[in-house]
Amino acid sequence: MFHFLLNKNLEQFKKTIKQIKGFEKKIKNFSDLELKQQTKKLKQELQSGLNLENIIPEAFATAKEAIKRATGLVLFDVQLMGGIVLHQGKIAEMKTGEGKTIVAILPAYLNALTEQGVHIITVNDYLAKRDSLLAHKIYNYLDITVGFVAQSLEYSERKKQYLCDVTYITNSELGFDYLRDNMAIDKKTIVQRNFYFAIIDEVDSILIDEARTPLIISGPSETITDKYEKSKEIAEKLNKNIHYEIDEKARNIILSEEGIAICEQILNLDNLYNINDSWTQYILNAIKAKELFLRNIHYIVKNNEIIIVDEFTGRIMEGRRWSDGIHQAIEAKENTKIQQENKTLASITYQNLFLLYKKLSGMTGTAKTEETELDKIYKLEVIEIPTNKPCQRKDLPDLVYKTEYTKWQAIANECFDMYQLGRPTLIGTTNVEKSELLASILDELKIPYNLLNAKPENIARESEIITQAGRKFTITISTNMAGRGTDIILGGNPNVMSKIVLINYIKHKLGLKINFDINSITKNILLILTKLNIATLQINKNTDIYEYIEQIINTPKHENKVDLSIYNTYQKILKNYNVIFTKEKGEVISLGGLYVIGTERHESRRIDNQLRGRSGRQGDPGSSRFFLSLQDNLLRIFGGNKISNLMQTLSIDENTPIESVILSKSLDSAQKKVESYFFDIRKQLFEYDEVINNQRQAIYAERKRILESTFTRDCIIEYGESTIDEILLIYEKQDNVHNKQILLGKIKKLLNITEEFNINILIEMSHDQIKSFLYEQLRITYDLRESYLEQLRPSLVRQLEKYYLLQQIDKAWQEHLEKMALLRESIGWRSYGQQDPLVEYKNEGFNLFINMVTYIRQTVVYLTMRSRLIINIET
Repeated sequence: MFHFLLNKNLEQFKKTIKQIKGFEKKIKNFSDLELKQQTKKLKQELQSGLNLENIIPEAFATAKEAIKRATGLVLFDVQLMGGIVLHQGKIAEMKTGEGKTIVAILPAYLNALTEQGVHIITVNDYLAKRDSLLAHKIYNYLDITVGFVAQSLEYSERKKQYLCDVTYITNSELGFDYLRDNMAIDKKTIVQRNFYFAIIDEVDSILIDEARTPLIISGPSETITDKYEKSKEIAEKLNKNIHYEIDEKARNIILSEEGIAICEQILNLDNLYNINDSWTQYILNAIKAKELFLRNIHYIVKNNEIIIVDEFTGRIMEGRRWSDGIHQAIEAKENTKIQQENKTLASITYQNLFLLYKKLSGMTGTAKTEETELDKIYKLEVIEIPTNKPCQRKDLPDLVYKTEYTKWQAIANECFDMYQLGRPTLIGTTNVEKSELLASILDELKIPYNLLNAKPENIARESEIITQAGRKFTITISTNMAGRGTDIILGGNPNVMSKIVLINYIKHKLGLKINFDINSITKNILLILTKLNIATLQINKNTDIYEYIEQIINTPKHENKVDLSIYNTYQKILKNYNVIFTKEKGEVISLGGLYVIGTERHESRRIDNQLRGRSGRQGDPGSSRFFLSLQDNLLRIFGGNKISNLMQTLSIDENTPIESVILSKSLDSAQKKVESYFFDIRKQLFEYDEVINNQRQAIYAERKRILESTFTRDCIIEYGESTIDEILLIYEKQDNVHNKQILLGKIKKLLNITEEFNINILIEMSHDQIKSFLYEQLRITYDLRESYLEQLRPSLVRQLEKYYLLQQIDKAWQEHLEKMALLRESIGWRSYGQQDPLVEYKNEGFNLFINMVTYIRQTVVYLTMRSRLIINIET
């Protein structure tokens, strides 16, 4: 029974799984009400002194029974093991098709019993929404609330979703909500609770791939410039390798002497690098837009707007913009409207965001190759969970062609052969352009295919395309398969297909826009659908039909006749598709299962493994092969000349691919170089952000203290006393009487002390006497100010204090971020002076932070003591 426990590392789970099964025998006889009461009982046990470890077996058995009742699925032992690993705050590496989504339900339920909130984080809205609907269906049996945070939600609704026991959310929404909460000017608008426990789906994609780019909230800057258009014109006149060079590894541009000279000549400048009127950044961005940011690869143009394509998932990222003027440079290149430059208001890296959790865990099909980084940065151990059935997929050797053209020909021919056989084939491409190139070749060969890439018209059909990718005679072209989240089931997925057909038929009859071919529905199923009375549906314009139908088909009992009719229709369609797809599955298995073709090695072996993992799920047969060329980016940039020289030496024909052990080793070596290179970039980003992170935590803690405070007077007095202390420290070091008089006069002015006193008498006093006197004067002056403002309007002074405190903290922090960014850019030059740039960055960053804190205190005290704004409000 425990065949997988031969591995010594997994032996520890045997005892717990046995206990879970013991509780399960008892719980399976419970009524639905008794099952619900288990949650209350387990919470009481925690309150009475037991810890989570004590109740794992009973809690997991309870959740397992709820899953069985809600979905009909009985969890395998390996899935229970995955749940235990997640609860322990580790990464469970589970292969594609092993049911990761369901596994997360177990540790989420257990940790939700603490009532501190559990976050399940996914890579996109589609998965978060889909998984939350499934969780809602299961947790209904357990009296656990489920939230889903969508991009469009208002703050009051967001707060409600975060207050649920388990909340599903994307990594970017979580980060932006965290930053927005720490920019709030009223504690009522804060939506998040303290971070307790998170389970990250596709953990490697989020913690590794996306960790190179920090999350930034920006606002329009005050400067508007026309330099982008001019820089675009200059970039068009400059030539590669003459006026500038491209560093493809670092994705950077280096201007040559000739390049600098021609730029200065066009702009009629003496110095291109003049600090008061610098053109360098604009010109470099224009060249980057021309050479490094390519249409239909890094971005698409939609409705005359530049929209970023996520390089890891192939999805478009609405509302996101590149920073540092890159987005404006691309807008100039594509002749679209150039929007205002932005300045950073708040930022955080994913590394520091996720380290805020008390306990963090994750699941993925591919993390083992990156376990060193996951351990070093996040202190996360990767545990490999065995598959329920042995993997039967055959990973065939790579084929390498001399040119890219012959490679694509070979891929098209392979697709043609597979189509003739009827074997389902999935082709993974690296970007939109390559996917459309292959599509055009298949058009010429008259081979039907489904195309899934970042283009909006294709994304709308995503679940339908993936659902049918395992059917006979199906050729599917897809950009990056990471985080697609839908299983490719051989023969087709009856559940998802039934849902798609039903929803699209209803939308079609209601006259709504659909991305689905109604004519593809079989006669039998169409006959079932025509009996559904669409006119009686309780649907208005604001109804989300997907959610409406999802809710109905996931609820077995219906009193409403219309809902019952939809439910019964779905069940009939499902029955039909079950018959069709089960028969087809047998035929596909006899053909060898799903065939996965990779068209280029990615920068990481892990992403290649994600693509391969789409084939051979749950013990199904399958195979994978990568078709490569010497002109592919990976081999060209990182592979060196070894392979190219080998092909030249052997005089290999362009149409003949090579397969060799030397080649495979060279490819692995190239990928390891890239992985190591990007790890260094992420590590450096983390180390530098660690400096700002400590400062960020201090600033955010201070903001939180002020926001939650009901009596901010103490804070103003504290700031005033600190300001007095700081100036007196400088005062003590002065020997010159005149300088001492100036400093005491500065304190008098700052604190708005109106009472006349002789500064010379103060100079004669000791340090402690001066300090006591000034503290007393601060309180007297503030009492007078407070009583005066209270007469104008009661309690207004407290609002004014809070406003000034938050306003000045935010303003100073934004300016500090700009200074730190400039420091970060220039600090690298210190290495030429035998100094460690990171150490220098820490030291100078600390000094900048101290100066900022001093500035905040002094400005807040000055404004609250002297502001005349309140008088104007009275009028």
